[in-house]
Amino acid sequence: MIKFGYTILYVTNVEKSIAFYEKSFDFKRKFVTPENDYGELETGQTTIAFASLELGNSNLKKGFLASKQSEKPFGMEIVLVTDLVQAAIDKAIANGGILVENPVQKPWGQTVGYIRDLDGFLLEICTPVGN
Repeated sequence: MIKFGYTILYVTNVEKSIAFYEKSFDFKRKFVTPENDYGELETGQTTIAFASLELGNSNLKKGFLASKQSEKPFGMEIVLVTDLVQAAIDKAIANGGILVENPVQKPWGQTVGYIRDLDGFLLEICTPVGN
């Protein structure tokens, strides 16, 4: 059996990225390596991890596209679920996140908004489906 383990985001500064998610979403730090090139957050059932761009380049010999706030976001997103969408978005923006789309209610009743984190990764902040 295979299960989804975690997502790793390659970032400019692991410590700053972890601090953003701690301050913005109240996630708890699992650990950060002494070299500050890798760290993980407890987020519920799935871990979000961060690795430095340098570590990413050492792992992927042919390179990769780094996420940047100055570029369009990748065609993927991290989804964070809460009953308090606007409050979560406001807190993230206060910590350096960038608003992409204000929250709207979808036809199926879910409220969904979008921000980008310090490294430009797209985050969907939404209510649970069916609420």
